[in-house]
Amino acid sequence: MNSKISRRRFLKTGTKCAAVSLTVPVFLQSQVKGVLAVPENKNMTLQDYYNHFGIDESLINEIISTALSQGGDYCDVFFQHSMSNYIGLEDNSVNRAFTNIDLGVGIRVLKGDQTGYSFTEELTPEAMNLAAKTAANIARSPKQIEPVEFKLHKIPEYYPIETLWENVSIDKKIPLLQAINDKVFAKDSRIIKSNIYFSNDSSYNLIATSEGKVVFDYQPLTLMGVSCTAEQNGRREQNGFNLSGRYGIEYYTPDKIELLANEAVTRTVDLFKAVKPEAGEMEVVLAAGGSGILLHEAIGHGMEADFNRKEISIFSDKINKPVAENFVSIIDDGTNPNMRGSINIDDEANDSQKTFLVENGILKSYLHDRISAAYYKVEPTGSGRRESFRFAPMPRMRNTYMLPGPHTKEEIIKSVKKGLYTKSFTNGQVFIGAGDFTFYVKSGYLIENGELTKPVKDVNIIGNGPEVLKNIVMVADDFEMDQGSWVCGKNGQSVPVSLGLPTVKVSKITVGGVNS
Repeated sequence: MNSKISRRRFLKTGTKCAAVSLTVPVFLQSQVKGVLAVPENKNMTLQDYYNHFGIDESLINEIISTALSQGGDYCDVFFQHSMSNYIGLEDNSVNRAFTNIDLGVGIRVLKGDQTGYSFTEELTPEAMNLAAKTAANIARSPKQIEPVEFKLHKIPEYYPIETLWENVSIDKKIPLLQAINDKVFAKDSRIIKSNIYFSNDSSYNLIATSEGKVVFDYQPLTLMGVSCTAEQNGRREQNGFNLSGRYGIEYYTPDKIELLANEAVTRTVDLFKAVKPEAGEMEVVLAAGGSGILLHEAIGHGMEADFNRKEISIFSDKINKPVAENFVSIIDDGTNPNMRGSINIDDEANDSQKTFLVENGILKSYLHDRISAAYYKVEPTGSGRRESFRFAPMPRMRNTYMLPGPHTKEEIIKSVKKGLYTKSFTNGQVFIGAGDFTFYVKSGYLIENGELTKPVKDVNIIGNGPEVLKNIVMVADDFEMDQGSWVCGKNGQSVPVSLGLPTVKVSKITVGGVNS
């Protein structure tokens, strides 16, 4: 079954979208064994995936047997072949473009709550068995493992696309960037510089477990972003906007091109009118959509089960206890169509799902991987995620958002005599245990006597996640899922996520402005 492909053919196949330069991983500097050409469509079978990685069921059984030979309780193997393409256009010219290709397998052995992990970039039986022996060392009780019969676990499709990114040539992409660039300069004469950036990624994943489950998944991802600089009376301001998700090229409609250009320019030139508010504790209204980053960082991480299992999180003793008003419900969801954080299956081969973290103000669940689920004697929530085959999975967020509430945006803003309305954040820092945070407000407005007035700049908000949750006093009915290029970092790993929020009023947060 093991077939061979030359390095020349592999690179030609994997770089169909490449433009100027190619970054080639070290493992591709010799002949790649067992990797077939990328397919013409997504209708691949399990056998296609076996062929793609140059493996078969007997070889997987051999690897698992080796990995469990020292007495491990469980093993999974995670094969991955990923390709990414990037194009940058600055001031009417493409100034950067490259392709990355990655290939390998990660082998994990569990012994109780302990993990042995190893990976290899070389998909030969010798290299994979050596990696399996390394992972096996988590246990110390030699034993023989009987082969298992693998049964394909069928998964849903939460990110259908019309055309694989591998089949989209660069001449289909550059006109999109140029169209945005032209619109940016046409919208405001104060724009003096633009930077348009685009990427698309594809990942072919195959997971097999010692329990006989085997799954495969094709994961697309794309990002288009705009950054621009404006000048007025010798003063310069910079801002931007981006969109991302698990889409194909058909996502970039004329409406999306217009949205990207318009939001980038508006957010930039608004800063010329921006003021610095007075510092102090005040009411803060979180705008629908992107303000959900505060929910993700200050609250969501504290609900990941590994932090609670180790009693690091302040939520570790709060299951089935009230943590917010009864109109507050928070969900982490891997099933939202085409969202950046959506997954058909998690990286442990568990089904993705919608998980209620807080329901009607009561903390209902943590986000579980296989290890924490066993500890708490519950089912995994489909939250075991990893950056790539080089890492073991752990509990991670997917798409984290708050459900709509009983109020309206208008009545929330009218209820504030003096406060801050936040639209977008950047440069946040959170201490997971206590939930203390600080965020820089990139875009927002003053609220004065129940009305949005002047834009603000150079503002920090400082607080505590669990306290903010308790101090949410109004939630609007205007829920919005943000489609920005959010990336979540944890323990040295990064994964794509998304987030959302309706308009929310917090009764008090410390704002760092003038005289702070």
